Amino acid sequence: MPHLNHHDVLIIGSGAAGLGLALRLPDNLSVAVVSKRELQEGNTLYAQGGISAVLNATDSIDAHVQDTLKAGDGLCDEAIVRLVVERGPDNIQWLLNAGVQFTRDDSAASSSGYHLTREGGHTHRRVIHAADATGLAVETTLTSLVRARANVELFEHHAAVDLITDRKLGGRENRVLGAYLLDNRDNQVKTFLARFVVIASGGASKVYVYTSNPDVTTGDGIAMGWRAGCRVANMEFMQFHPTCLYHSKAKSFLISEALRGEGAKLLLTHGDRFMPRFDARAELAPRDVVARAIDHEIKRTGSKFVHLDISHRPAAFITEHFPTIHARCLELGIDITREPIPVVPAAHYTCGGLLVDARARTDLPGLYAIGETAYTGLHGANRMASNSLLECLVFAELAAKDIAARATDWATPPEVPAWDASRVTEPDEAVVISHNWEELRRFMWDYVGIVRTNKRLQRAKRRVDLLRQEIIEHYSNFHVEANLLELRNLVDVADLIIQSAQRRRESRGLHYTLDFPQQDPSQLRPTILIPNRYRPRSGDWA
Repeated sequence: MPHLNHHDVLIIGSGAAGLGLALRLPDNLSVAVVSKRELQEGNTLYAQGGISAVLNATDSIDAHVQDTLKAGDGLCDEAIVRLVVERGPDNIQWLLNAGVQFTRDDSAASSSGYHLTREGGHTHRRVIHAADATGLAVETTLTSLVRARANVELFEHHAAVDLITDRKLGGRENRVLGAYLLDNRDNQVKTFLARFVVIASGGASKVYVYTSNPDVTTGDGIAMGWRAGCRVANMEFMQFHPTCLYHSKAKSFLISEALRGEGAKLLLTHGDRFMPRFDARAELAPRDVVARAIDHEIKRTGSKFVHLDISHRPAAFITEHFPTIHARCLELGIDITREPIPVVPAAHYTCGGLLVDARARTDLPGLYAIGETAYTGLHGANRMASNSLLECLVFAELAAKDIAARATDWATPPEVPAWDASRVTEPDEAVVISHNWEELRRFMWDYVGIVRTNKRLQRAKRRVDLLRQEIIEHYSNFHVEANLLELRNLVDVADLIIQSAQRRRESRGLHYTLDFPQQDPSQLRPTILIPNRYRPRSGDWA
């Protein structure tokens, strides 16, 4: 059978979650790690702020738990929050043992020996970081270690097309068998079979026009899991980072929340500070509050951006703690030691995703989801800053333990048919893809963005339904290629966001609607969408 690959574990995604899992699996399991582009390209690489964990003697597990619950606005799963927070210190130690070089602080003020910063929603300094390029330090370290693992095979430039399940092949079992992957170098679809499949492909912020995320974050894992029969939860809660650099040559460049943690102030273009009018915590309010405040002021004043100013801090402090931001802004003619930074909100983090349990198991036996692809219950209605990389590490650890415990008794998948491209042709008009891509991201920004209304959501729903029909027709008649796959996934994710937003008839956390501006205690529960293919968990997967 052509293009057939067999592994014990297939990991789709190569950020902190995927690579962390690969490094924690037993050496006797054969592992495939798949990345859509280069191994390092993804959200982890660009994470600036850091990783939250209780590392100082003045902090506590209970304090971290309570801060997370408060930021999640009533929708966090407290048991999961405590599980993740309690595993935090050990996971930071795991990174240190792996060789990640975090910023040191040997002063008497730091009992941990590392510089800890404070970000929005945190009541203590508990964010460990590597200057302002923590993701880069983590991702490059994990990448070098994975490349050295004899039991791990890497497949870069491979895009997941769809999961292979027993039901799709007409069988009676309810399990995942592998995935079809498109090799972007030769446009051949290959069959990957595995006893366990783990989706770690990241979030879906590219569904919006403005995003801090790299181009690869197109919701692939969420869409594939949904099509295979997994439930999704809380897709209405899309986090918009308040401060993305506003500059024509600065695509998706994030200005870390750590600047506000170190005293940066948000100002209108004429210099007035505005955050104290919106929240007593001012610039240290959670991201949803800050993003809505900036959005409000931009619309009220007619400006295209606001300013973030840290120039009152010593220049040496700024260049030491924020070297990446300082250097990038300087390249664009902005000296942040002397002048403010123009910023706008941008889609940043997907708080919802495939519903998983405390072992990272989805509804589909054999299929796990970790990282931003998953809904674990940690974030609730709003993600607290720097909890995301922590979640990646902890659930990679939990998934690795569960897979290792089941490895001896989980069956090898049967042979499956190769990808059949005999009845499709080359696309006749590529403009269909580019036009639909632009239309989708524009109406999602306009109608399903930071502030929503019933009418806007209805308009978005009508448009996404029309786009889906066009894309299904295109997908059914022409050879698959990367842009088509991403657009297909983004349409599915957009529909999930719209449906979830329509069901939550209140304002809570990241979901803010002018039609229901208050919270409704009767809706104090996750929004769970159930696909037509869904079957309840059964047997030893329950």
